[in-house]
Amino acid sequence: MIVYLNGEYIPAEEATISPFDRGFLFGDGIYDALPSYNGKLVGMQLHLDRMTNGLENIGIENPLSDDQWREIAARLISEQDSPNVGVYFHVTRGNEGRRFHGFPIGIKPTVLAMAAAIPPPPTPERDKQDGLKVSSSQDLRWQRCNIKSTALLGNVLHFQESYASDLDETILYNAAGELTEASACNVFIVKDGVVATPPLDHQILPGISRHIAIEAMRAEGSIPVEERVISMDEVRQADEVWVSSSSKLITPVIELDGKPVGDGMVGPVWEKAIKLYLAAMYDYP
Repeated sequence: MIVYLNGEYIPAEEATISPFDRGFLFGDGIYDALPSYNGKLVGMQLHLDRMTNGLENIGIENPLSDDQWREIAARLISEQDSPNVGVYFHVTRGNEGRRFHGFPIGIKPTVLAMAAAIPPPPTPERDKQDGLKVSSSQDLRWQRCNIKSTALLGNVLHFQESYASDLDETILYNAAGELTEASACNVFIVKDGVVATPPLDHQILPGISRHIAIEAMRAEGSIPVEERVISMDEVRQADEVWVSSSSKLITPVIELDGKPVGDGMVGPVWEKAIKLYLAAMYDYP
């Protein structure tokens, strides 16, 4: 694998960082990731804008222009044999030469980018039983989940809860019993034909697939969409549950905590929504 590291394209096995890099020591950085299918990137500008906002939120100036990030993505995609490629961007505050909590002044950020083959996008004609099985847990992560930080230990521990039980994801709720998101995804529910998802706030990452899905459904007009507070009781009583991310796009959940979601099958609203999503996902250059 060829990776981009601080201005150079080099084999991954030759890529090194200092042990004093703040990303290594503190998780002090921002990352983003996006898919490309047959050479077409999905939501590139949305991802770049989110990454820049995240960097600004933690006091790092984006070290590259949007055009430079696009050039890096194109070069890394060209190195892959697969037509479907995921691209990963990673920026840390850099290396001060010591371990110290306070922000250093005048150091260069560390910039890493890499790419790897990914599966093709899902088809609307998936098997009725071909959905995810997930668990639920109280959200114990930090209180600024709207920032796509490289410090992902809280997410990793929640994901491990499901992974250790041979499940696909962990859906999270806050101390008030309200749905937040999943360990690596946003969450939607469907009840009586209406789609709902939690509103964006500090508890929730502003997911790009979440954005594309909402905009596609609202533009088409036949699927009502609400952004509102959702209780876990509503999640458990939903007709359908979906998760969304750049790797999963929007994917149905058929089992939650060992019990079927709705009738335990992929639902008709998802079947329509994924068609709208796939038709709209290249509308964001």
